[in-house]
Amino acid sequence: MSTPCLLAAWSMCEAQLRGYLRHRIGQIDDADEVLQEVFIKALRQGSNFCAIDNRRAWLFQVARNALADRLRVSREHVPLPDDLVSPENELAPVVDDLSACLSRVLCELSADDRLAITLCDLEGHSQQELADRLGISLSAAKSRIQRARRRLKERMTSACQVRFDEDGKVCSFTPRPPL
Repeated sequence: MSTPCLLAAWSMCEAQLRGYLRHRIGQIDDADEVLQEVFIKALRQGSNFCAIDNRRAWLFQVARNALADRLRVSREHVPLPDDLVSPENELAPVVDDLSACLSRVLCELSADDRLAITLCDLEGHSQQELADRLGISLSAAKSRIQRARRRLKERMTSACQVRFDEDGKVCSFTPRPPL
């Protein structure tokens, strides 16, 4: 069910959104599909949409995100030949060993740090989703994830003797057996 504030905001912004999307995409039908996605996302907000301070900015941000998603998916991919030789310096075993150390160190972190790292860095959820899940502000979630990352790095450095090169990439470590 739509809310009056959504209908009012939509009637004020629909033409501008359509023009923005058509200009960026070039195909009228594709732009209209993205516009429909934006409306559906706004509709799914329900009464929460009325609590948004700047509804126009929110609608345009959702349109930009939907446009980026569409352009990302439509990028052409070139298949690699089957006879492509793999690099001699394989990193997979090193990564596997380091991931075993990571899982052990994660178990040693506090529940809050473990949740932040797991949700945002390992499962790929946004920091906003972490904030929503914990009932905190986005800035508090950002601070929490940064502190958790710092503590994880400290534990990895001490527990697994992880060393980083000048670019901040792992260059060596001592594996620890998993729990």
